Amino acid sequence: MLKKLSLVAVSMLALSACQDEASSGGSGDARNELRIVGSSTVFPFAKLVAEKYQASGENIKAPVLESTGTGGGLERFCEGIGSNTPDIANASRRIKKKEYDKCQANGVTDIIEIQVGIDGIALAQSISGPDYKLTVKDVYTALAANPFGKPQNNTKWSDINPALPDIAISVYGPPKTSGTRDAFHELIMEAGCTTDPAMKALKDSDKEKYEETCTEIRNDTVFQEQGENDNLIVGKLSANPNSMGVFGYSYMEENADKVRGISIDGIVPTYDSIAAGGYPGARPLFIYVKKQHIGKIPGIQEFITEFVESGVAGSYLAKIGLIASPDDVRAQSNAAVTDLVTIDGSDLK
Repeated sequence: MLKKLSLVAVSMLALSACQDEASSGGSGDARNELRIVGSSTVFPFAKLVAEKYQASGENIKAPVLESTGTGGGLERFCEGIGSNTPDIANASRRIKKKEYDKCQANGVTDIIEIQVGIDGIALAQSISGPDYKLTVKDVYTALAANPFGKPQNNTKWSDINPALPDIAISVYGPPKTSGTRDAFHELIMEAGCTTDPAMKALKDSDKEKYEETCTEIRNDTVFQEQGENDNLIVGKLSANPNSMGVFGYSYMEENADKVRGISIDGIVPTYDSIAAGGYPGARPLFIYVKKQHIGKIPGIQEFITEFVESGVAGSYLAKIGLIASPDDVRAQSNAAVTDLVTIDGSDLK
């Protein structure tokens, strides 16, 4: 009987230690400020929400935000629980199944997914640059490593379409760790690739070859990665008016005095065209929250509530480019915040 009671006592101590880990990190280093990592696209929205949250009461410490890119942020988010790990990960795409599985393996078992709004993958240019009007096929053909499975020999836009300017193809874009890069692959590159029926058929017959052909970007100087700082791309476009940049619509909106959106398939990236789903690059934005940290690290509930409540048309977030989610999605986000609903990963890819 004594042995059985001892085992129960040990189990209770282990449970208590696990619960305290979020606030102490297992080493007594409790903290009382939020730690947020992830997407450079979501960063300016999260930063403004953080400022509003901090101003909402006395003695609230400013959240610590890092713009690491979606992939880099989720990697750190999934390292485990405890005060030495982030509480929230910003993401410009959904968490991947392999990322979710890594979280589970490392003890991050209760993840709340919240869609905070919509953004667009904008192709933009300097306001002093030539007038480009492109299709998803044009963009894919210009940037694919092997467009439609053939060697990449295009150096000028006019090589792709004689109606386009006789100007060298030059595009600044995000690195592979960026959620914007992932969304660009899916929404623009794949859409252009599958204009060819043979590529559509390849998706069913050889998925690996399909992904390589449809999403791999050429690795010469035509496409230049610019890190996770989208403002750097804006600066490059101002200095190189013949070039294009790939980044979130919000950055284009924020820098409307320097850059403008490029028409794709006859649609210019605007708040209305993205909100209506007409613009090819429209994509949802997310935050991922460790439920295990709520109640251990102060302020998480308040921060995510502020984020969701401010993701509406006409809000302070809308003024810097965040596009409101449809009503049904907003209802789901509100439920996730109120009821702390977690995801089970069954529908992730």
